[in-house]
Amino acid sequence: MIYNQLGNTDLKISELSFGTWAIGGAWGKTDDEEALKGLDRAMGEGVNFFDTADVYGDGHSERLLAKAAKGKEDSIHIASKFCRAGDIHDLATYSEESVRNYCEQSLQRLEREAIDLYQIHCPPMEVLQDGRVFEVLEKLKQEGKIRYYGVSVETVEEGLFVLNNTNASSLQVIFNLLRQKPLEKLFPEAVEKKTGILARVPLASGLLTGKFTRDVKFEEDDHRNFNRDGQAFNVGETFGGLEFKKGVELSNEISWIAEGRGNMTRAALKWIMQQNGVTSVIPGFKTVKQAEDNLEAVNVKGFSQEEQERLAKFYNEQVHEHIRGAY
Repeated sequence: MIYNQLGNTDLKISELSFGTWAIGGAWGKTDDEEALKGLDRAMGEGVNFFDTADVYGDGHSERLLAKAAKGKEDSIHIASKFCRAGDIHDLATYSEESVRNYCEQSLQRLEREAIDLYQIHCPPMEVLQDGRVFEVLEKLKQEGKIRYYGVSVETVEEGLFVLNNTNASSLQVIFNLLRQKPLEKLFPEAVEKKTGILARVPLASGLLTGKFTRDVKFEEDDHRNFNRDGQAFNVGETFGGLEFKKGVELSNEISWIAEGRGNMTRAALKWIMQQNGVTSVIPGFKTVKQAEDNLEAVNVKGFSQEEQERLAKFYNEQVHEHIRGAY
């Protein structure tokens, strides 16, 4: 496992880390015992960074992480997020009183004295431009409630604003083989500013596992069902913004990436880890088998320059025009 410096922080985090949205909820049926086994396996293989949020299962994923990291608090770094338990467009959601409350509740669930990385959870641009939430985060940092703070963004424009107008240590960005836009401007600027990049939705909600057919049905409480066209939140969070059947078709066209790499999951994660500027990729999981597949991505062969150019051409000519939503 390679460990990368997270931006301007003193945290060295595993290049492959884990997100915990799926084990918290909104991805269909969950199994806590399986989730804990998966977390334990990841930690045993050197994963030392986990991303969560207060709204993942209404705090459930934070509680699971507290259990899994018991006794390992000094070596396991946890990032959480806040604001989506309230009205994200209301500036009161980002007031000192409100943010302190979110933070204290997360600390209780995580059973920690400080959150390693506290992130604003996809706020609208007007909140970023208002700026007062960053003053609150600076206070929490000075008080030792949080060690560092960052922002999870939906668009390149929001990311560039954060880089140029705040002291955020990290950006969390939707980035995968079917959503390559951040490579153009955002990642080079993040490198220049020494800001960490966490790549989320790396498998395009499962499209890049190569396991879906056009007719697959998702459970009612799975966001791949209820947010398929952006009905509940930004459409980019589900299938990277692609219409599902089109996404299946496009992922099938790059099934060749699995050759010599075991499967598409491992290949898609490896490609992300190779991109300049990415500090860590944070795939989710629900089963030990999925956790193990994610972990194997570290060991598979990288992509040659020729293969990378082929994938860039594929994205520019066949994918980009089909992505929906703010980007």
